[in-house]
Amino acid sequence: MIGGIPAHPLIIHAVVVLLPLAAVGAVAIAARPAWRRSLGIPVALIGLIGVGAVPLAVETGEQLRQALGGGGPLVEVHAQRAQTLLPFAVAFLILLLLAVYTGRRADRAGEEPGDGAPVWRRAAVGSAVLAAVAGIVVTGLVVWIGHAGSAAVWLATVS
Repeated sequence: MIGGIPAHPLIIHAVVVLLPLAAVGAVAIAARPAWRRSLGIPVALIGLIGVGAVPLAVETGEQLRQALGGGGPLVEVHAQRAQTLLPFAVAFLILLLLAVYTGRRADRAGEEPGDGAPVWRRAAVGSAVLAAVAGIVVTGLVVWIGHAGSAAVWLATVS
């Protein structure tokens, strides 16, 4: 509980806001490589915090389900879906960090002869595209999981 409110609905907002925001940042970095210089580190930090919030959201969700006596079938669907997010979120974060790293290396490459500038540029583009795709997938999962959770709450409330 946080201020008398169950922690789960508060913590899930970190996941629901930060992971899609990091995904938008990943798409921006992939679309305009010049933006990675200013946005790369902040987007990576947002992604890191969003991914870090996933296990907290799952744990507080389990605690809330136990406190409510198990919930119902809709809560079970939500809980099962929530278990799928962490591996995809971690993969997204790894790709995002790789995109930022290779992008920074590509930005520095070309300053000295024989420093592998073309290789770093290709790696930066490839990793940025992969990170953007992974971010879109993670955002889709967040929506899919969140829809099940909101249906569990609102359909129980309305009926």
